[in-house]
Amino acid sequence: MASPIQPIFLLADSQLLFWRDEEGRRLLDRARELIAAEEPGKAPKAAYLGASNGDAPEFYDLFVGAMAEIGFHDCRHVTSQPTAEDFAFLDEADLILLAGGDVRRGWEVFQETGLKDRIVQRYYAGAVLVGVSAGAVQLGLKGWDSETSKLFDTFSLVPFLVDAHDDPSWSGLLKAVPKAGEHTRGLGLPTGGGAVYHPDHSVEPVRHPVAEVDLAESGPRMSLLFPGAGGEEAPAAESGPRILSQEDLLDHVLRDIGAPEPGDDPVN
Repeated sequence: MASPIQPIFLLADSQLLFWRDEEGRRLLDRARELIAAEEPGKAPKAAYLGASNGDAPEFYDLFVGAMAEIGFHDCRHVTSQPTAEDFAFLDEADLILLAGGDVRRGWEVFQETGLKDRIVQRYYAGAVLVGVSAGAVQLGLKGWDSETSKLFDTFSLVPFLVDAHDDPSWSGLLKAVPKAGEHTRGLGLPTGGGAVYHPDHSVEPVRHPVAEVDLAESGPRMSLLFPGAGGEEAPAAESGPRILSQEDLLDHVLRDIGAPEPGDDPVN
């Protein structure tokens, strides 16, 4: 019997690895429960891929600490130069975390070493994928170079362009979505927040509202998706996406960066 496809956890940064909701529940408790439901009593394995940050050991230590909190004690740092033992561990990993850092740097390592295909195989075999910052971007449709805004293909397991902690402007996402095609949508994960992409193609914002960018006749527009599923329900007025027009979007950005409103006296 084939293992079910699991949700993908997209985190803007490492805060959500340790965050608890108001009931004291960790976000990654859900990943542990999903894995335990498939193989009760199994000691789970968790793989960390640090290619995007150059395999910096301090970030792996952070990962080990987060995994210990949810009862994962068999962890391995699969490096940018994977060994046969690394591959063997990854092929059995129940949870795979793609670390933050430089999106293109990590993606090129995944392609050149064969890690890309193994990660995809594990996903379809039932492993839980977690992307942090650059790792979240890589799990989406495409990455892009910050200087040239040139797009390049990534895993495409999440059918959105994904960006992280570029709030409040989301300037990179607003430029990238039109370049990727008229039916492309983008997700902006705010600092300290994230989203869960479910197998039924729904998106569940976590902790903070997530920006969704799509294309209208007038150009790119942004909606705010509010947390609610699996936790406290959002207020009725915020239970669905809130579409921002071009003018609303500009006002939203100016307000968040503290620009004076029309009629206000500027501060000298």
